[in-house]
Amino acid sequence: MTPQELRALCLSFNAAVEDFPFTPETSVFKVRGKLFALTALDARPLTVNLKCDPEDAVRLRGEHPGLVVPGWHMNKRHWNTVTADGQLPDRLVRELVEDSYDLVVAGLPRAERLRLDRP
Repeated sequence: MTPQELRALCLSFNAAVEDFPFTPETSVFKVRGKLFALTALDARPLTVNLKCDPEDAVRLRGEHPGLVVPGWHMNKRHWNTVTADGQLPDRLVRELVEDSYDLVVAGLPRAERLRLDRP
């Protein structure tokens, strides 16, 4: 997955925006003000921090050692750092990004979730 493909994927979700609250090099993708992906798009290898169900996070780390690791500078129980440089199938990376978005949306107040469902 290229940095451009990762950015496009993150921005393809309803109400997703890119922000730079930390440094100009660090892209933070949010939905309704809540972070669902964090990456330095110019870093090599390309990695992205993604929210994950705690049980799935542990399972993924075991299945993909070195490519899915506890979230760097994040709550290690709920976040993974995923290497998105082609060593993992792009399909898996896309699923993990979507899962992260969905988990964040599920944690939004009901009124915010309903606003996301409107065209």
